[in-house]
Amino acid sequence: MNMASDPVLAVLGYLKDHHLVLTTAESCTAGCMVALLAAFPGTGEVLESGYVVYSPSAKKRLLGVSAQTIERYGLTSEPVAWEMALGALKDSDANVVIATTGVAGPSPTSGVLPGTLCFAWAFAGEPIAVFTRTQRFFGERAQVMHDGAVYGLTRLMHYHERWLRGERA
Repeated sequence: MNMASDPVLAVLGYLKDHHLVLTTAESCTAGCMVALLAAFPGTGEVLESGYVVYSPSAKKRLLGVSAQTIERYGLTSEPVAWEMALGALKDSDANVVIATTGVAGPSPTSGVLPGTLCFAWAFAGEPIAVFTRTQRFFGERAQVMHDGAVYGLTRLMHYHERWLRGERA
């Protein structure tokens, strides 16, 4: 097994062990999280769906991201990732969502540096919990997309542990 895939395999095991069912809402990672998980047998037990919502209109139409949020904070923002995660959670049978939005590169977009990705991890429950974070990655576009997808997946465990401790944001 390739060492680079070990973290993803660990996430798959974690999802199974904790009876988590995942949906992703990916913009800049363009489905990479789903593809990384799907490389392993047994993913169907823990993966409900994956949204690839590249355009602003898709984010609004499919996930309910508000035009006001996009206008106020920009597409690469934690509030947009937050709304993407909530929209995917509400529209699926999953109990956890990872959302990504950002600029993979190679050039800045709307003043946002390439490699800047915003993430949201949402957990179903009463109340719903959403954690967000912005992270910068370096390298060629494909590397940024891959590294962002691995980061989003592997940080799920950290935020799930925080959720289990009662944290909600």
